[in-house]
Amino acid sequence: MENYTMEGRTYRYYGQEAPLYPFGYGLSYTTFRYRDLVLSPPVLPVCANLSVSVVLENTGLRDSEEVVQLYLRWEQSSVPVPRWQLVAFRRVAVLAGREAKLSFQVLAEQRAVWVQDWRLEPGTFTLFAGGQQPGQKTRAPSEVLSARFSVTGTARPLRGC
Repeated sequence: MENYTMEGRTYRYYGQEAPLYPFGYGLSYTTFRYRDLVLSPPVLPVCANLSVSVVLENTGLRDSEEVVQLYLRWEQSSVPVPRWQLVAFRRVAVLAGREAKLSFQVLAEQRAVWVQDWRLEPGTFTLFAGGQQPGQKTRAPSEVLSARFSVTGTARPLRGC
């Protein structure tokens, strides 16, 4: 085998074709609503971490758990990257009619791309937060919120941060 790229070999690189059972697939006995996705800071230096918060509300009649998932998408990259990358997830129990505010950290190293070495690049990124992957079609509705942030500076090796 001479071609080691993942393009066309895993659903992360298939383009518009959706996987049959994507990560987070399943049904719940209640419904959840996501709101108030906040990225801080919205513009950060190339080596900085991103703080994320989101509110999860159980809008159903039963106490239940939800797996909150954060995905990152590179808007421009110097090399091929996945359509989106899972960067954080957390299983959260929320009582019926209640809400929980969740906080996450997206580390700079989670934005690194492989260019003969792990590198951090400036640019625009989109962060998705929800109970499923972005664009996923399921029988159980689930919101996926999105927000953009920018990274400034010059590209540099990850170990240089």
